[in-house]
Order: sequence, then structure tokens, then C-alpha cells
Amino acid sequence: MRAVRSAVVLAGGAGVRFWPYSVIRQKAAFPIAGKAMVRRLVEELASLGIEQIVMVTGAGEGSVRAALHDCTARVKFVAQGTTAGSAVAALAGLAACELPALVVNGDCVTDRANLAALAAAWRVRDEPALALVQPLGREAPQDWLVAHVVGEQVTGFEGHPRQGSHRYAGAVVLDESALPALRDNPGVMTRVPVGGMPPPEAELVQSLQMLIDSGRAVGAVQTVGYHVDVDKPWQVLEANEAVIRAMVEQVEGNVIPAGSRIHDGAEVGGRLVLGKGCTVGNRVVLRGDVWLGDGATIDNGAILEGPAVIGAGTVVRDYALIGAASSLGPRGIYGHGAEFSGVALEKVHCYHYCEIWGVVGHAVDFGAATVCGNLRFDDGPT
Repeated sequence: MRAVRSAVVLAGGAGVRFWPYSVIRQKAAFPIAGKAMVRRLVEELASLGIEQIVMVTGAGEGSVRAALHDCTARVKFVAQGTTAGSAVAALAGLAACELPALVVNGDCVTDRANLAALAAAWRVRDEPALALVQPLGREAPQDWLVAHVVGEQVTGFEGHPRQGSHRYAGAVVLDESALPALRDNPGVMTRVPVGGMPPPEAELVQSLQMLIDSGRAVGAVQTVGYHVDVDKPWQVLEANEAVIRAMVEQVEGNVIPAGSRIHDGAEVGGRLVLGKGCTVGNRVVLRGDVWLGDGATIDNGAILEGPAVIGAGTVVRDYALIGAASSLGPRGIYGHGAEFSGVALEKVHCYHYCEIWGVVGHAVDFGAATVCGNLRFDDGPT
């Protein structure tokens, strides 16, 4: 029986499509539902019994290290180098760990069940590579690296084609026999539609295609839970909602530690998971499950549509309205009549009668009566 005890997490890309949120941090260090993507991933790997985790970093390494500060899992850092591409990064990480190993993109926000399914399939199957794939559903294949799947096998990978049923979901288990295909990667995706102009990057899926071309089998394992590749800014919202909805499914009841207070005049329509020293004040309306970090305060008529995650020390007060599936970072203030829906990072201030929607960065101050929302740059619906 084969077992996977090592993992390589790829967190070295420049994240150019994630601009402007990649300016001061590596994309994988961006928080989803209050926790950095890469930390969430490392903790899930450790919970599956992965004993050796290698983190491959490049641009923004400091933000990745900060996101993993005090993480109980043991993580070894390896530099990606100057050559671009996931195949190069994977090769650097695999050289620093025992094989077989699970290689996963650090910007994947994925259900633990997906990683568990991949590891479980590896124990009973004999392919040199097993790739996680996700049905496209309503998504356009042109937006993804597509995996053409027949049964439990990938018959080919293609870059942004016009047709396809599955996409490569950013995770693969490899054994030692796959290493030559990584080393001999041509530095560009060769299987593209007519007129396709792939960037000069050594894509990992191109190495998987080389295995297939040489007669080696690449197995397919389909996702069984939520999975979001956070490639562009608006996918932060998709990932955040997926994680919060999963949290709702997993919570079993109220968690209200001693020292946290709930006013009798509050209308609580969901379950509460509170940190230390939290306050839910008078006339507050909670219309769904709510998670409050240490010292968070919801007071004086504030409305949380729920479910929602509120960071440590954040104050929502004076009839402010927070939309469903929103995540507010620590030490923020959402005040008189303010309305916010989306994801906000640390120390965001929405003081007075403003309406904000989308993804908000660190230490942002919205003045009174500000109306602001993110726009997509791919002509999709905002």
C-alpha cells in the first residue's frame, strides 16, 4: 500500500492577475474567512497526516512566512529561483522532500475532503501521477487549464481551449518516475487551441501531458467538496463564501465563553461562535450564524445578515448593515448607517452612511457617504 507523507505547496508566483491585492503580499497569503489561504492549506495537510511540508516561495516570501507564523505544522522553505512556472517550482520542492508527494498550489481554497480523496486514491491506484480535477459546470473552459477526462484517466491537458468538461484543480500526487518530465519541461504550454498564445512559463500540467505522450497514465480524482482557485480578485468573494458556507455546515452549536456578553435585547437568529471578551449589544439583529474574534463588538442596532466572520477587536455598531457571507478583518470599525458586503482586511473604517461592496485591502478609511464597489476587468458581471 502506497502512502503520501510529503507535500509541496507552491507559493512563489508573482500573482499579476491578482493585482492590486498582490502588491504587498504573495497571493497565497491573502486571508479567506479570516485565515490566510496558505495557512488554511498547511493546516489541512497536517490534519491529513502529512508529515513533511515544503513551501516553495519567490516574490512575497515575507508575507507567506508571516502568514505561517506560530503555525504548529513543520514547514521547510525552498526558493523557486528566477525561472517562471509551476513545473520549476514543483521540481525545487520535490528535491527537498521524500517521494511520493502531493504538490498543491498555495492559492487553492479547497475542501479538506478533496485532498483526502486524492491521498486515498493514491494508496490503491498505481499511476505515476494522480491529478485533482473539477467539473467546469457553467465556467468557460477558455479560462482554465483543462483536463480531458475519460473515466478515471486524464487523456490530455490543454491550455484555455474552447471545449472541455473538467479543469485541472491545482493538486497532483507524483512519484519519482515523474521527475524527468518536470526537468524536461519545454517552458511553454504546447497543447493550446489554434491562435492560442501561452505565456512562456513552465506549467506543471505540460509535464503531466509529457507523461501521457510517453505512454504513462495520469489518473483523475474528481473534487468532492468546494474548490476555488483564487486567480483573480473577484474569486476572493467566491472562496470566502464557499468557506463560510462550509463552516455553517460544520458548526454544532453555540460557543459562548465566560466573559462574552449577549444583551437580552439582541435578536439572534443563528448560532454564535464567540471568542474571548465579545459583546453582542442591545437592538442587534443577527440573521444567521456569526463568528466573532476575541474582543469583537456588535452593538446598538447593528444588523448582520449572516453567516458572517468578524475579526478580533472589530466593532460593528449604530445600525450598520453587514451583508451575508461577509468577512471583516481585525480591528475595523463599521459605524452609523454604514453598509458593507464582501471581504475586508485589517483595520478598515466605514464610519458613516457609506455603501461598500467587494474586496477591501488593509487600513482603508471610507469617508461619510462614500459609495464604492469593485469592478471586474474581464467584462463579467460585477
